[in-house]
Amino acid sequence: MARTLDLVRRLESNVALALVGKPEVIRLAVIGLLARGHLLIEDVPGVGKTTLAAALARSIGGGFQRIQFTSDMLPSDILGVTVYQPDRNDFVFKPGPLFTNIVLADEINRTTPKTQSSLLEAMNEAQVSLDHSTFPLPKPFMVLATQNPLEYEGTHALPESQLDRFLLRIRIGYPEASDEKAILRGGGAAAAESLAPVLTSAEVLDLQDQVERVRVDDSVLDYLMELVAATRKAPLLRLGVSPRGSLALLRAARARALTDGRDFLVPDDLKTLAVPALAHRVLLRTTSGGDVDGDAVIGAIADATPVPR
Repeated sequence: MARTLDLVRRLESNVALALVGKPEVIRLAVIGLLARGHLLIEDVPGVGKTTLAAALARSIGGGFQRIQFTSDMLPSDILGVTVYQPDRNDFVFKPGPLFTNIVLADEINRTTPKTQSSLLEAMNEAQVSLDHSTFPLPKPFMVLATQNPLEYEGTHALPESQLDRFLLRIRIGYPEASDEKAILRGGGAAAAESLAPVLTSAEVLDLQDQVERVRVDDSVLDYLMELVAATRKAPLLRLGVSPRGSLALLRAARARALTDGRDFLVPDDLKTLAVPALAHRVLLRTTSGGDVDGDAVIGAIADATPVPR
């Protein structure tokens, strides 16, 4: 595990050169990548969402595309299109910006549900089906989508089926005063474009394979099931976590164990990731108070569920 831990720390340290003062956010992004998942970043503009995605792509030597979502965007603007080529007397597929390793879907909730749904197959199956043909996406493949708060003008709420495709939902938040001062002085952060790769795609794929081999004891699985069952009975929730959500939490927890240098799961892996992995998968009852949100409910459930010894 020593080499595995070294690779993970190199990746995190390299990304931290561009995104200053956010080690927890970087750790969650790396967990998402190693778990073959996708990240939903819900935050105000200007806190480093694009920097995080670009730095992650550069650090693994992968391709990077930023897609600015707008209200008039069509699915073909993302997936690509088939065009007729007279010299071949045939239709040829021209891949869209989705065909890369790391995709930043910027302000995903500014586009229509039809265009949002065009990402579902890509995020779930790592492939695109178009005109009766299927095109595999590059490996590794990861979507980092940003979402503006819903009170912003021109936003469309993501449907539950789309939210469920994101392994984790995170918030970056404003930097600490000392970190922001260093950024303002120009010495606090490197440009993401200037970062050198510290991992290869093959090493990332190997780490992803190692995540799937992380051992899980039955007592830890029982704890996971208790967490999920509590969301389905919570009086403040009208929709609890689905089996897909259970699998997502398990995948993320396995990746967290690996980033800690372990090949086995402990309950704390699940408890720590309960909010980022589950809070966006539940729906509150309309009678819930204004100060109550999914994060608070899932956090309370995680605190109240007994941890196995």
